[in-house]
Order: sequence, then structure tokens, then C-alpha cells
Amino acid sequence: MVCRGGHGPDRAALIGAEKKIAAVSGRAHLVRRSIERHARTTDERDTPMTAKKQKIYTHLWYAKDAEGAARHYASIFPDSRVDRVTPLPAESPSGPPGSVSIVDFTLFGERFQAMTAGPHHDFNDAISLVVECDSQAELDRYWNALLEGGGRPQACGWLTDRYGVRWQIVPAVLDQLMRDDDPARAKRVADAMLKMVKLDIATLERAYRAE
Repeated sequence: MVCRGGHGPDRAALIGAEKKIAAVSGRAHLVRRSIERHARTTDERDTPMTAKKQKIYTHLWYAKDAEGAARHYASIFPDSRVDRVTPLPAESPSGPPGSVSIVDFTLFGERFQAMTAGPHHDFNDAISLVVECDSQAELDRYWNALLEGGGRPQACGWLTDRYGVRWQIVPAVLDQLMRDDDPARAKRVADAMLKMVKLDIATLERAYRAE
């Protein structure tokens, strides 16, 4: 270090300057660490919310006992629960304050919502919930559970549960079998499916192989 006027640096001044630089650097380091901690905390806090955010979800209108329906479904499927029940605090065409309730629930980790609001609309075959099953045991379990208490089997893997909601309980492999590049294979699978009420994976696969 060379100072103006040709004189060497003053030792005390150098030491004082070094201390100031160290102090500033230390404060800067602490500030950086604080910012990093805040960023990590924010990320940890926000990431689950972002991951769970669902822009579109199914809303079901029940004549009565939407909460009972949601609890029934949550007892059948994994990663499922009733999250919240909210009475409508105002009078509506369906009745006085509190007569309508909104039920938020989760099935297979996905958000659903149901409403108890009187017998103004019925469920029908135009809307159904599809459950893809990886095994016959899983398919049988969901099929039987959804029929409990007054449900009705229909055809081709369809059923109506005791609340009137339509379900399709199907093998996960079904789409693959029916979209085969060989039209004859796909037709055999479709023909076999159309003869069934509850779908049977082994029978569909035998039809695919022409056995």
C-alpha cells in the first residue's frame, strides 16, 4: 500500500480500517444468513400449499346427508378424509340459515366438495366418478364397499352408490388393452367388457390374447 505524499501507511490507521472492514463483513454475513433462513422458511411454508393447490375440483349436490356421503367415501379410499363442514349462515331457496351445509373432503389426495341442499336435482349417468384399480382385489374391494347400504350394480363396471352417485370401477390396464394397435385385440376386449357387470381383469386379458 502506497499513500500520497510518499509516506508509508500509518499502522494504527490500518488496524482501525481492518477492524471496520471485518465488522462490516460480519454484519453482511449475518444479513445474508438471515435472508437465506427466511427464504428457506418461506419455501418450506409455501411449497406444501402450492403443491396442494387444485384449480378445478368436483362439487356434488346431495338432497340430504352430504357429510355422511363424504365420510362413507373417505372410509373406503386411501389418503381420504373429511376436511371441513360449513353450514350456510344465510337463508337460501333450499331453506333457512343452517339448513344448507358445504362439505370439503379429500379422496385419493384430491379435493372434492359436496353440498346438502334439498331434493332439487338428482344424480344421473351423465356424470360418473372413475376409479382405476391396479388389481382384481382392489377392484373388488371398492366395488363391494360402494354397493353397501343400498347401492346398485349397473353394467360394464358401472354402479350407483346408496346416495345415487354413479361410479366406474375399472382396471387401470383397461385403456391400454382397448387402445391396442391391433383392432381385433381391442374389439375382443370391448366385446368381453360389454358382457360384464363387475369387470374381471383376467377375463379381459384372456380376451385380449384370444384365449
